[in-house]
Amino acid sequence: MITNYCQVARNVREKALACGREPQEITLIAVSKSRPIESILSVYQEGGREFGESRVQEATDKIPYLPKDCSWHLIGTLQSNKVLKAVSTFSLIHSVDTPLLAQKISQNSQARGVVTSILLQVNTSGEITKHGLSPEEWERSLEEINHLSHLKVEGLMTMAPYTEDQKLIRSCFRKLYQLRESWKRRLKDPASLHHLSMGMSNDYLIAIEEGATLLRIGSAIFCSY
Repeated sequence: MITNYCQVARNVREKALACGREPQEITLIAVSKSRPIESILSVYQEGGREFGESRVQEATDKIPYLPKDCSWHLIGTLQSNKVLKAVSTFSLIHSVDTPLLAQKISQNSQARGVVTSILLQVNTSGEITKHGLSPEEWERSLEEINHLSHLKVEGLMTMAPYTEDQKLIRSCFRKLYQLRESWKRRLKDPASLHHLSMGMSNDYLIAIEEGATLLRIGSAIFCSY
């Protein structure tokens, strides 16, 4: 019997090839927030190495009990009082939703003598319930981001509306792709701006079609564990 993780991985590969993309361009992140250690280990045993957490404390409680070759992504809102711990815990912070948060991450990274990889969270849907600045707000802040010495901006992140309207979902993802291509010319290290973190359990196949490189999949992987 094929497991959920392996089925999703197969779906990703097949969709990538159908779109003329290389499957290795796309990283499948198993969203392990609120999941017990045993469930995460089951996904690990099936080949999963990339895991996404929403809360810094929950992640730091789990990590010591899981294999050392796991890579951890922060996909949830990062509170300012958790920045220092986040810098030392996660390989990539997806949810940098304001320039002020980016500045705090840079300051804490400098204090630790490291450079932290981040994504800028963009609200491409315009929903007031979504975190992240609008494209216009981020554009006004790109020069400020360029002056933060201990950050590596590796791309952009967004969340599409939870809806059956595939045209609306697609438009949110396509907008993120267009922003990345436009902002490459404005950031200090254009070559590093390669990631698009978009696509969850209900819309990841559309995200692949629109250029996603990081997929954040929770329920489609963990629902049977």
